[in-house]
Amino acid sequence: MSSTWELDTGELRLSLTLSPQPSRGFSGEGAVLAALAGDDVVDDAELISTLLAWDPTVDVDALAEQAAMTAARVRAALTQLGTAGQVGFDVSEAAYFHRVLPYDAQRAERHNPRLVGARTLVETGAVSLDATGATVRSGEEVYRVRAADGALHCTCPWWAKYRGGRGPCKHALATELARAATPAVTR
Repeated sequence: MSSTWELDTGELRLSLTLSPQPSRGFSGEGAVLAALAGDDVVDDAELISTLLAWDPTVDVDALAEQAAMTAARVRAALTQLGTAGQVGFDVSEAAYFHRVLPYDAQRAERHNPRLVGARTLVETGAVSLDATGATVRSGEEVYRVRAADGALHCTCPWWAKYRGGRGPCKHALATELARAATPAVTR
């Protein structure tokens, strides 16, 4: 689990955020991967980026109204923009802010192998949805993904080792992607 430490002098605030291991970063720590997995997140991020103009602060509800989308979709788009260095998140204020760093927009995808793997599983038809979850074929292995306690659980070694503590496995992400691509009437 990551942690943030803050020194506030009243006029200046210094924040230090630490990840448990240097190789883990922050993108796999939980909800970020799920937010990046949405089909529309890249298109939404382009629209939100345009709407940000050069305002230093970001009002999620105002952006949602301007973009005619839900606040959840705006937050997912802001997550995408954050991984591209265009938006930051102030932990103290619990608010996004606009910034521009020289990051590659496709960086998030390349540096998240679980997300790449999940997209590949969906594209190759390896995910079979059913009423209680999904069956996912990954190579020679078959895994069962099911919903429990508000999260997706999997029978894979990743889930057995981390139990969701490092974010979803590629099979759970693939299940979310497949659900999002499937019309609600056929679920």
